[in-house]
Amino acid sequence: MFKRLILIVLVAVPLRAEVVRIEVKSRLDVLQGKSFGASGAYEKLSGKIYFTVDPRNSANQIITDIEKAPQNASGKVEFSSDFYLIKPKELSRGNGSVLYEVSNRGNKGMLAFFDFASGSTDPQNAQDFGDGFLLEQGFTLLWVGWQFDVPNRDGALRSYIPIAREANGRPIRGLVRSDFEPVEKIFEASLADRGHMAYAVTDPKDSANILTVRDSADGPRRTIPRDQWEFTADGRGVRLGSGFEPKKIYEVVFRSQDPPIAGLGLAGVRDAISQIKYGSASDLSIPSGSLKRAIAFGASQSARFLRTYLYDGFNEDESHRKIFDGMMIERAAAARGSFNIRFAQPSRDGDPWANFLYPVNFFPFTDTTQQDPETGRRDGLLTHRMKEQFWPKIMYTNSSYEYWGRVASPLHTTIDGKEDQSLQPNVRAYLFAGAQHGPAAFPPPRSVGQQMSNPLEYRWSMRKLLVSMHLWIADGTEPPPSALPRISEGTLVARDKLRFPKIPNVSVPAAPQTANRADYGPDFVKKGIVTIEPPKLGSAYPTLIPQVDPDGNDIPGIRMPELLVPLATFTGWNLYNDRSGPTNVMATTTGSFIPFARTRVERERSGDARSSIEERYKNKEDYLDRLTKAANELAAKGYLLKEDIPRIVQQAGTRWDWIMSQSGVAGVANAH
Repeated sequence: MFKRLILIVLVAVPLRAEVVRIEVKSRLDVLQGKSFGASGAYEKLSGKIYFTVDPRNSANQIITDIEKAPQNASGKVEFSSDFYLIKPKELSRGNGSVLYEVSNRGNKGMLAFFDFASGSTDPQNAQDFGDGFLLEQGFTLLWVGWQFDVPNRDGALRSYIPIAREANGRPIRGLVRSDFEPVEKIFEASLADRGHMAYAVTDPKDSANILTVRDSADGPRRTIPRDQWEFTADGRGVRLGSGFEPKKIYEVVFRSQDPPIAGLGLAGVRDAISQIKYGSASDLSIPSGSLKRAIAFGASQSARFLRTYLYDGFNEDESHRKIFDGMMIERAAAARGSFNIRFAQPSRDGDPWANFLYPVNFFPFTDTTQQDPETGRRDGLLTHRMKEQFWPKIMYTNSSYEYWGRVASPLHTTIDGKEDQSLQPNVRAYLFAGAQHGPAAFPPPRSVGQQMSNPLEYRWSMRKLLVSMHLWIADGTEPPPSALPRISEGTLVARDKLRFPKIPNVSVPAAPQTANRADYGPDFVKKGIVTIEPPKLGSAYPTLIPQVDPDGNDIPGIRMPELLVPLATFTGWNLYNDRSGPTNVMATTTGSFIPFARTRVERERSGDARSSIEERYKNKEDYLDRLTKAANELAAKGYLLKEDIPRIVQQAGTRWDWIMSQSGVAGVANAH
């Protein structure tokens, strides 16, 4: 039976690092006390952490609007966050490192990502813990809510933060922008992204409230007359009498008030880690000195959070100590996001057909200082506000989708896109060649794209990189070298230089996603206040993509075994099918899986330029022998764990069987 314990812990004396109280609501043994190798049994705890921050401390003056926050009798700003912790019951048996995952929209994802577990906001059964990799490695796993506007659903982690007010108590008002792109005709739409909590319009009759429509991202806006639409009763949505038409971009600019002090969410992450790394938390059974190192992991939105966290200087606590020793920044491209600005919308990203022109893909892109020749600005991600002593070791990992759909190349090129930019000694960066924005399931579905979604499995390599990160910060063992597309090597190219093969019924996107210079108003860069919506646009930054081989598979980066010994073309892009969006636009976060023809006859009948499976391999055994050799070579280079290779080969065998069982593979891949 699970060991059950419900308790509320109230700590009378403030803890260090401005964690003033920890409220433990639940404490349970993991899987009835199952032992995970040398780490032994684990337990999970959940509850709330209560914080105060001193607005006069330089470590907190980086928080937008902190001077406008309500203060308690001690002059401190109070807030709280949900937490969830999975730790060895005997911490001395763990590896001495806390692995903190930045929750993606309130969710918990690292067990599914690293352990191949089922996704769960409250992992309970064996499937929720997958193969137990993270636990057997000895990590203490932590989640702390940072986002104030996550959807209301069970298990979602959030922060509870105050709103900003003027010194005289008057509300702060400002412009907010919301866009949405229906896939079918609708008559009402939320002003929030993906079910999040929306800002409310202050005065529905305000002349600043405008609704426009356009046909494409760069198309002209047409203003919809004010008498044809209205705000919903709660002020958090809009209605259009004639209906919102599919495959069009609608954009609402409106005036709202009472902005939450969003940057407190980042400060809460900082201070929670500081507490368990430099102090103790007896109510969590974390004694002083038991957790010596801290690694942050974030994927997609959460990875952009980490880049923002670094840019704004949050890796230094109130006592001027380094917080995270290492960061696994997965699928952030070269972007940041709306995490520490007034009227923040943290869920908004920047895709080819969603969330246009939010402060996501904007200067600076590289870690070190660079200069924009058009604006004259000089800035860098790590040099903006942080001294070098607070820089963590960083691993940037991106899929091919990030180069096509999320503006990744400026991460490691000069602003003009003409030369490679060298990385700092504390940084490694890797492209997972041919991968989409997180592997699709197998057999691969056809969701929103014209082709089947891309199942290329690169999480095997992420497991090895996490182990390498831990050793890098624990004893200085160098991780495997960066693996990136390079301009100097001809593997990072402009779209017109791409050598993609002729494949029946497959169209390549006309261009990758771009990032424009954008003016959000004079107070945006220094104060985090947007006063121009939509922003004024300048010229675009050059964006480049990985070059491909004769099969259409990416040449540079970490090429996983199923790409080195391929049965298909794997791309980071996929155009929308006609049910899901404009058919000339890249599908959001989706890549393509385009199997080779099984036989030469099938290939010639369809006009496929790629060799068939029978022309490449004698049989399944030959294929698996070659794939095993490729996997072993990757492991020798430091990109795979040796012990994972049998499962990688088994997975490849399953994929061979599925492809060879299909009737007319090319037809299956391209059927609509």
